Amino acid sequence: MRRPRGRLCGLLAFAAAGTLAGCVVERPADERSDGLPPEAPARFDFGRPASDERVALWDVDVKPNGEGLPPGAGSVEEGRQVYDTYCAACHGPSGTEGPNERLVSSGSWDQWPADRAVGLYWPYATTLFDYTRKAMPQNAPGSLSDEQVYAVVGYVLSLNGLVAPEAVMDSAALASVRMPARDRFVPDDRTGGPRIR
Repeated sequence: MRRPRGRLCGLLAFAAAGTLAGCVVERPADERSDGLPPEAPARFDFGRPASDERVALWDVDVKPNGEGLPPGAGSVEEGRQVYDTYCAACHGPSGTEGPNERLVSSGSWDQWPADRAVGLYWPYATTLFDYTRKAMPQNAPGSLSDEQVYAVVGYVLSLNGLVAPEAVMDSAALASVRMPARDRFVPDDRTGGPRIR
C-alpha cells in the first residue's frame, strides 16, 4: 500500500491504517514558511503604536501603601447610595446575601480563610479600591468615577466594621486602614527561581 502524501496525509493515514505512523507531510510549493496563504499581506497594518499617553491610561495600578491612588474623596454615606445603585443586585442589600461574592463577613476574625469576605480576606484596603475601580460593576467595569469608588469602598469597609459610618475616604484615609488579614499573607520574596520556602 502506498503511503499518502500532502495535507490529507494525517486524515487518510488514520482512516486507512488507524495510525499516523510513517506519514510524510510535504508543504505545497505555494505555501509560505509562516503558514499563511501566498496572497496574505506581509504586514496587516492595523492598530497603532503604544504612545506614552496610551500606556499611562492603562498604568493605573495601586500599591498597598497607597501609591497610585487618584485624587478625590467619597463619604461612607455617599457610598451607600453607590452601593444600592450598582452593587446590591449582585452582592445583596447588606453585602452578605449574594448571589455573587459576599462582601461582608458574618463570622469572626479567626475563621480565616473559610470566609473570603472583604474584612476577613483582603490584606489591603487599597487593593479593594484598585479592584473595584477596574472590575466593577460587573456589567460596566471601570464606569464608576474615582469619587464613587472611594465612597463605595468606604461603605463596604464600614459594613465590615473597619471604618466609622461618618468616615470620608481619600488616598490618605484609605492607605491608613489596617485590614485584619494583612499579616496572614506572606510576601513572595523569592529570588533566583521558584524555590519553596
